[in-house]
Amino acid sequence: MSFETLGLAAPLLSALQKAGFTDPTSVQSSSIPKALEGHDLMVSAQTGSGKTAAFMLPAINKILANPPQQRGVSVLVLAPTRELAMQVGDAAKSYASQCRDLRVAVVVGGMPYGAQLKALSRRVDVLVATPGRLMDHLQAKRVKLNTVHTLVLDEADRMLDMGFIDDIESIVARTPSDRQTLLFSATLDGTVAKLASKMMNNPLSIEVSGHREKHANITQALLYADNAEHKMRLLSHLLNDEKLDQAIVFTATKRGADDLAEHLADEGFAAGALHGDMNQRQRTRTLSLLQKGRLRVLVATDVAARGIDVRGISHAINFDLPMQAEDYTHRIGRTGRAGNDGLAFTLANVAERHKVRRIEHFIGQPIPVETIPGLEPTRVARPTYKARKGGGGGGAGRRRPNGSAGGKPFAGEGGRDTRPSRPAHAGEGQGGAGRSASADSRKPHRGDRSGKPSSARPTGRPGNFSGKRPGSRSAAAH
Repeated sequence: MSFETLGLAAPLLSALQKAGFTDPTSVQSSSIPKALEGHDLMVSAQTGSGKTAAFMLPAINKILANPPQQRGVSVLVLAPTRELAMQVGDAAKSYASQCRDLRVAVVVGGMPYGAQLKALSRRVDVLVATPGRLMDHLQAKRVKLNTVHTLVLDEADRMLDMGFIDDIESIVARTPSDRQTLLFSATLDGTVAKLASKMMNNPLSIEVSGHREKHANITQALLYADNAEHKMRLLSHLLNDEKLDQAIVFTATKRGADDLAEHLADEGFAAGALHGDMNQRQRTRTLSLLQKGRLRVLVATDVAARGIDVRGISHAINFDLPMQAEDYTHRIGRTGRAGNDGLAFTLANVAERHKVRRIEHFIGQPIPVETIPGLEPTRVARPTYKARKGGGGGGAGRRRPNGSAGGKPFAGEGGRDTRPSRPAHAGEGQGGAGRSASADSRKPHRGDRSGKPSSARPTGRPGNFSGKRPGSRSAAAH
């Protein structure tokens, strides 16, 4: 299947060709034709699957097919974080590059109001926004949504987790009732289903893949640590992998991200932090260094890392376990982008086996337990995964009455041996401490916040926490 067969307008096909896109991904080929037919859609697809094009192309196509008769926003996209909103905005501008006088604006928290006020004072066809900042503009009557014909909720589950439900409901209430609504989420059950039932009209449910099929190109491994010092040594070993291009290391707290990034920088690594307390200038600078390859290790919290799309990230490392099981899939999805293979390592204490169990049952399979020669834990953890009966699946184009969503997490296959079956990798550098749950993933970021500057040091040289590589290379990978 090619983009030409999906029914898109010539200017969009021209823009896609110019950008080097030839064949649609699974989520695009499943969603675009249904969206062009005017259906409301609930779509579950993995991060990095091409979902931005899946909703933005048909939305822009609708503008081209029915040029607005009056000034006002035609397409509204809500996203949970600044980075994701800005990424979606850039993609929209790229897709609209061959369209005559189609205007895209992005309004997000943490950015100066001046440029946003200037953009909103002109005609806006496609508006991409975070809920909190959009509410500020709505309350100040700087923007109206009565002309919106397509509403997109990108990463709806994350917006709900961040506490945006009231803002979302208020925003949706200001849009026409006959609009088309496209909802994209990691899961289509629970609170997402309740939200959909309130705002969608007899939607189609499209589940491109279940949790078990996700990230098939990412090799996952679980390493148990006895204590904090042992965990540091494991991280050092992983980061010294000669195959490592760039790594993203996840911590539970913003302070933990700063501490770890600062320690790595002091050890001579090109390392930097990314979290919600950094202002937009600092965040933009850090992401720019990462994209240019001048930053080799990014230490980030969950919220800050959403929307990062850097192909050079070869390793994703959970230094701290995620508070929510579903965040695990988003974390490891930072590697293995654009069809590349990736490595995902999770470091855990034996006392955290219950958290590991929740993650494994969410993804529907065990995470293989690996050991590194010379760094074996003193305690042997019992297997945490047991298969549950039943399970849910999803096919493209299934209609859910009144917006209700099925699709329980897939149940996995029990009795699988989780002992290491493949040799493991080694790594480069070590780092600071993680702490308990972060407010970074609990509340919306509004306004312009100041924070501790990033520890990015582009001139950093490779180093080693322990002074020498512990044990022989043996690791959990391909």
